[in-house]
Amino acid sequence: MKIRNLFLLALATVMLAACNPKEDITYMTNIDKLPAGALGAVTSQAGDFNIKAGDLLQINVAGSNEDAVKPFNKIQYVNAIAGTNYNTGDRSTVFYLVDDNGNIDFPVLGKLHIGGMTKKAVEDYITSLIHPRYLTERPDVECRIQNFRVFCIGDFGHPGVIHAENGRLNLIEAIAQSGDLALSGQRDNLLLIRTEANGQRYIKRINLNDANFITSPEFELQQNDILYVSPNKYKKRSIWSVPPTFTFGLSMLGTAMSLITFVTVLAKK
Repeated sequence: MKIRNLFLLALATVMLAACNPKEDITYMTNIDKLPAGALGAVTSQAGDFNIKAGDLLQINVAGSNEDAVKPFNKIQYVNAIAGTNYNTGDRSTVFYLVDDNGNIDFPVLGKLHIGGMTKKAVEDYITSLIHPRYLTERPDVECRIQNFRVFCIGDFGHPGVIHAENGRLNLIEAIAQSGDLALSGQRDNLLLIRTEANGQRYIKRINLNDANFITSPEFELQQNDILYVSPNKYKKRSIWSVPPTFTFGLSMLGTAMSLITFVTVLAKK
């Protein structure tokens, strides 16, 4: 009976040690203390990503005179100079690939350096090049990124790659689409790895327990951001692996013990 009680006590101790304190798994514990002004100041930044090398962009130029704006839209421009209709499924005839120097080749306007610009800045820049030099009417220019993706790895419910079709994604949305953090994930130490437009790496650690992260510039994610959630100390302790040599040794020992037992039984007969 004493052995049984000791076993139950040891089991209860292990289970309690594996439990996370409530404050470790709760998001934004102090959100009620955030001033309203701090929340409103960051809303204007939503969706205005920075253009980087490797981005695939869709840039549409529209106006009341469709014939006048056709030369500034890539698919119509390609069809016009080639005298044929290309398959619109060919991404190279529809979208613009930003090269390693941050440039794109734009119909009529030629090579444009847009690396490092925000989406809104690109739209305004192209508009200024077209109007009034080529068009008397100010056109509507829209820029969208086609390969906006975020990589979620580590202790998520469903780690993987998130593709944002609308070209924008914030931290809460990425967490939700990744199946939330596992209970064993460190919410106070989320790692964000970002590559800036100039190629430099940017690293930021985010405490999801503290609601102030929703007012930070990192709340709005950028294309190709990497989010990593490390497991807490309890999960790290529970994960261990047996070296192959040790496994082989145990197997050989088991075989030897079986052989000794078999020989002993035969000897007694």
